[in-house]
Amino acid sequence: MSNVFFLYGNDEFAILRRVREFESEFPDPTSADMNTARLEARTMSENDLNNAVNAMPFLAPKRLVILSNPSGKFSKPTERKKFEEFLSNVPDTARMVMIEALEPKDADKHWLNKWAEKNKDAIKTQGFMRPRPKEMAGWMVNEAKHQGGGLEPRAASRLAEMVGTDTRQAGMEIAKLLAYVNWARPVKIEDVEAVSIVTAEPDIFMMVDALANGQTGEAQKLLHRLLENEDAFALWGMVIRQFRLLLQAREVIDARGMVPDVQEALGVHPFVAEKVYGQAKRIPMTMLENIYHRLLLMDESAKNGQVTLDLALDIFVGELGK
Repeated sequence: MSNVFFLYGNDEFAILRRVREFESEFPDPTSADMNTARLEARTMSENDLNNAVNAMPFLAPKRLVILSNPSGKFSKPTERKKFEEFLSNVPDTARMVMIEALEPKDADKHWLNKWAEKNKDAIKTQGFMRPRPKEMAGWMVNEAKHQGGGLEPRAASRLAEMVGTDTRQAGMEIAKLLAYVNWARPVKIEDVEAVSIVTAEPDIFMMVDALANGQTGEAQKLLHRLLENEDAFALWGMVIRQFRLLLQAREVIDARGMVPDVQEALGVHPFVAEKVYGQAKRIPMTMLENIYHRLLLMDESAKNGQVTLDLALDIFVGELGK
């Protein structure tokens, strides 16, 4: 059985859930922490990877090595060939899980998927793609069942209008709604309206507007207001999502696309598409790429315990406003 896994797609929520399944295989949380290494390919050295994979597990049968964005490190054919040889020799004492954000159109031609076709014994691949807009309500009904509750079809359709195809946000909102009804009955459309999901989204838009206008103080004020009402982990995910949407919208704009094109490409509600389109037009692609890269680095620091998420958000807003 292969010790190497390649998880790819544009459904971060599903990928994260799969990673947590790997983490749950450890006998207890202490052994999980001691035997798990999380690496960002774009900032690691080859020694970091070698040490993580070849270290002996402690009080566990295997170590877990999670490598994000391998294409960011291995971009040349010679580098990829060397890396593929490395993957072929991952020891039985390690389980290596690689994660890559990919759109459906790019999945089949990705170099790791091509390599996997020829080396099925060496690597197992799993694709996780967001549902299409028309599939989202059905996905939500199934997700509610997965979380131990129920969601009526009309409620699912209303929720889909609010969150589009963002499965991470949808999963969090379903959990909130199930807690609201205490898992005692299926969630109704009235519950969706009452709980006022995505209430933080307008403030996220306002914060990004303030940052784009150089109003650092106003952006920090909005951030602190959000932190008072939202879990830092959930808010961090929303900020990353917002700038990912801006990046994708900017690509559509640079290809001469308009608001309907942004809505179709991103799978979001028309209101969100219009807001994202307006913001992306004001921010150059190079700046968005730099911002998103900075967010990924800070995300890695937070996961490694080097900084708390609320502090990371404060630093991000402060640095971006300079």
